[in-house]
Amino acid sequence: MVEHWSPKPGVGSSSLSFRARKSIDSMKKIVTYIKECYNELVYKVSWPTRTELSNSAVVVLFASLIIAAIVFVIDMGFEGVIRFIYSKIF
Repeated sequence: MVEHWSPKPGVGSSSLSFRARKSIDSMKKIVTYIKECYNELVYKVSWPTRTELSNSAVVVLFASLIIAAIVFVIDMGFEGVIRFIYSKIF
């Protein structure tokens, strides 16, 4: 096998072994990243209990319903104003 060297100083060679080393290093980094993510999710994250999760879901549901009702009332108000304006113009 013939290695091809770059004429520019400081540039890596274009040989296959250089590329293979680079891809192996990349794979090692990916595997390390996945292991660290797993360890953090298992040992460092505090997951909510079922009761906490249920309570939070109920709060979000009621908050969403209240906001939807407020938006509905505002929309109906704007509709009334626009109908009034159009009835006077046309």
